[in-house]
Amino acid sequence: MIELPANLTRNTKVLLVMDVVESVRIMEQDQDGFVRRWQQLVEEAEQNVLPLHGGRIVKSLGDGLMLEFASAQGCVKAAFALHDFTRLANRGVRPEHQMHLRMGGHLASFVTDQHDIYGTDVNLTSRVSTLAGPGETVVTADMRDQLAPLLDADVEDLGECHLKHVKEPVRAYRVGPPGDAPIVPPGNAVELNLRPTIAVIPFAMRSNEPGHELLGEALADEVIAALSRTSELHVISRLSTTVFRDRREAIEDIKTHLGATYILSGTCRSAGTQLALFVELIDTKTGHILWADSLKGEVHGLFAADDELIARVVGGISASVMSQELQQARSQALPTLNDYTLLLGAVALMHRTSLIEFDRSRKMLEHLVERGRRHPIPHAWLAKWHVLRASQGWSEDPKADAAKARDFTKRALDSDPDCSLALTIDGMVHTNLFHDFGLAETSYERALSANPNDSLAWLLKGMFHAFKGEGGQAYSHVNKANVLSPLDPLKYFYESLTVSALVCDGRYDEAIAVARSSLRHNTTHASTYRALMLAQSFAGKLEDARETRIKLERIEPGFTVQKFLARYPGREIAPAYAKTLGDALARVGVPFN
Repeated sequence: MIELPANLTRNTKVLLVMDVVESVRIMEQDQDGFVRRWQQLVEEAEQNVLPLHGGRIVKSLGDGLMLEFASAQGCVKAAFALHDFTRLANRGVRPEHQMHLRMGGHLASFVTDQHDIYGTDVNLTSRVSTLAGPGETVVTADMRDQLAPLLDADVEDLGECHLKHVKEPVRAYRVGPPGDAPIVPPGNAVELNLRPTIAVIPFAMRSNEPGHELLGEALADEVIAALSRTSELHVISRLSTTVFRDRREAIEDIKTHLGATYILSGTCRSAGTQLALFVELIDTKTGHILWADSLKGEVHGLFAADDELIARVVGGISASVMSQELQQARSQALPTLNDYTLLLGAVALMHRTSLIEFDRSRKMLEHLVERGRRHPIPHAWLAKWHVLRASQGWSEDPKADAAKARDFTKRALDSDPDCSLALTIDGMVHTNLFHDFGLAETSYERALSANPNDSLAWLLKGMFHAFKGEGGQAYSHVNKANVLSPLDPLKYFYESLTVSALVCDGRYDEAIAVARSSLRHNTTHASTYRALMLAQSFAGKLEDARETRIKLERIEPGFTVQKFLARYPGREIAPAYAKTLGDALARVGVPFN
């Protein structure tokens, strides 16, 4: 061992790094309150917790602390005490302002001088803390070996974990107070707020038409019902919004009492059978009007399932909310963004064809995972990110991306075995990357059993049947997906997969029409061009198909039949159908290799 200079000392002790989850966002929203509560926590640690458990503060990390202990037992007891103190301090504090700690512990070797401590183990301890979710403590195997399970702590093995800037995976364990209760009791972990909230205020009637007095409220009910069919928004019940009808300057009250992110309000006028509706969508944070429109319709047609007026209102809301959240997701630093902004922005950017935006979506989802380690939704979307990366030909190592996708769905399902999104993406992983149609079908069935109205599950199960060459079932399922989510912000993606189902079902003219609709919403989606070219080739519209091929080549240079078949999930389970697809591509001039 190299002899150290006289001013340095070598030590092996237990280190604990703790920090506040989402400290930047909380500080931005409530700086004085955060600083006050942080100072109270540090005072509690210095005066009560650390002296009792043989610890000391090594250094302050701004929104965190590095602590040193003589023993692993003292370290975990102190960690549990600080978590308890924080939970008590959060009582009476608004959820978005609450402070939650995450901690990482390690039996570390390091050197010290009069100013600081140094060493790779110091950095490793900081990285281990990022594995913990809000209110959790994670430790390494070296520290876990110093603990007596059931006596010092309840221990849960997390397996081999990959840490940023750490070459080899690290075996990690989640620890909680000893006892019969689980480490993190169900419902006790911090829930991510993954959906913006919209309040629809009953529309004010400006008409004396007999029998139309309650038309504004009935119209608001229809909008609420339609909005509730999308998984991207949380819609407040009209029973809670009626009190704000006809009240001016109520934005702050609605924001405070209902927690609304957006407010939809408007006025309604009727004359005979004619109806005029003026609506506006307001961002409660800024007070700015994001979208407004004047719409006309027939009173007698308002409550039909396919009414155009309701569809235009809901479509305008969905597009405006997605646009607003995406703009914020692109322009602001990740730590300051709301959970739902990160999620909606990431999902939108994931389906773009720009590699820069695609990569940013991964960073956004990873940041969301750090906020809620045990929440299944961000893990499920990260799995889909790796599926898209591999299936779109962007991966340098498709096998590694396949393994990561499977790992993320496993983590999601470990957190919630009945999460329909995680089960759906698990089906997609086994279909698109592992071509295991048996496991895929089981996952899709479980997803739809957990949530029969999951539109994405119906959509991807439709593609599952298309890959098998089962056109009738494929179209039936994707059609149900479109019915369940008629105004989805990713409508082009739904339509793109619908094209493949229609091609498989031999409905080529319909496929061409749907493909053109999809491309109007996203002109750079290579998969849609491929499906359109197939439909045109099968329909005998060879000149149109060749024009589509030229457009595809601009987006996907080097596209060949061989590359298409190599990535095609159904090539083994339905080889005859896969061959007909390859022949259709070759027929319009796509080179074989």
